Amino acid sequence: MKKIKGITILILVTALTFARCGFAEDAVPVTNKDPFETFNRPMFAFNDWLDRWILKPVATIYIKITPKPLSKGISNVFNNIDTVPTVINDLLQGNIYQAVNDSWRLVINTTIGVVGLFDVAASIGLEPNNKQDFGLTLAQWGWTQSNYLVLPFVGPGTVRDQLGWPINYQFFTIYPYIESDDVRYGLYGFGIVVRRAEVLHYESVLEQAALDKYTFVRDAFLQRRAYLIERNKQLGNPYLEKNNKLIEQPQSG
Repeated sequence: MKKIKGITILILVTALTFARCGFAEDAVPVTNKDPFETFNRPMFAFNDWLDRWILKPVATIYIKITPKPLSKGISNVFNNIDTVPTVINDLLQGNIYQAVNDSWRLVINTTIGVVGLFDVAASIGLEPNNKQDFGLTLAQWGWTQSNYLVLPFVGPGTVRDQLGWPINYQFFTIYPYIESDDVRYGLYGFGIVVRRAEVLHYESVLEQAALDKYTFVRDAFLQRRAYLIERNKQLGNPYLEKNNKLIEQPQSG
């Protein structure tokens, strides 16, 4: 437990160091989203080295020895675990409809779905694939502009996201509440391997598309986060898109 707390404190301190620039971003429109590039590139290279020589080989072995139905079920379990902080962040963002949907998913998949092994909730029409974190909550609260920041071991993010990550982990996830260190670290580490295995089939696309891997990952990450921030503004009203379409339709007669 002390190791994880030490890591979260280190991430907070590092991110706060960069946040002196980050908190000023809302006052002036930002065109350069990567002012820390001279720091980010070495951190990206370090993380990429760890992935190439440690994480990717382990994920490759895992996916080869695990039957597809079982690997799918294990991915479902970790999706279910991730639903806990998602529900909390739904509520913090004021997206009550989405919080109810995700809460039902959590209850149904944890019980009928055997701790999430089977995604029963999806089969009865509850919307899947909504993942929230405290970085997105901070964006919903108004901190929408944030510079790109890569941290060792943690990976790509923004100043906002890197500040939000330790808060999300420490207060919203189940891991700090697991008493056994071996179980806590083992479960969290295994989850990292599972997530890495899920994106192995995208490797060839990344290698072929990226002349500069760092730039490719940065732009893809920032575009994805921008999409999620805009999407979250719609989650509070499930009928908003339908209503907008109705309003845009010309009336007959």
